Amino acid sequence: MTTYTRQTTPILGDTTRLTDALSRFSDEVKAFAVAILAPNKLIGEVEQMIALQRKARQLEASDPARAAALRIKAARIGL
Repeated sequence: MTTYTRQTTPILGDTTRLTDALSRFSDEVKAFAVAILAPNKLIGEVEQMIALQRKARQLEASDPARAAALRIKAARIGL
């Protein structure tokens, strides 16, 4: 006869996951609020990212390492 036991997750583990999810959601709400309250800052960051991506595309054939560095820099804008 096979005996099945029920595995339970500790309550603390569930609370930690919920806290992490709420924290991430809160961060997203804050970022959205900043974007709504200061749209010119967001627009400036996007324009800067586009300019870096454009420069990276131009450099790709002649200097792939520099192009990669520019893409990394573009990805980190606004963080």
